[in-house]
Amino acid sequence: MARRSISDARKKDTREKIELGGLIVKAGLRYEKRALLLGLLIDAASRMKGDENERLRLTAIGAEAFDNDPA
Repeated sequence: MARRSISDARKKDTREKIELGGLIVKAGLRYEKRALLLGLLIDAASRMKGDENERLRLTAIGAEAFDNDPA
């Protein structure tokens, strides 16, 4: 039973990482260096802390990108 739980957790973790990678591709950043990507994410996280307007602005940009998805 414990093995199954560990296996399920690993599958869930793997799926989540694949989905997050897909967001990088969707944003048009597939070929950027990892350091740049991490820097972008750290900067955005920092700007969002305590700034609900920034969080809403970024959420709107993301929602529009999903809405424009041809799939």
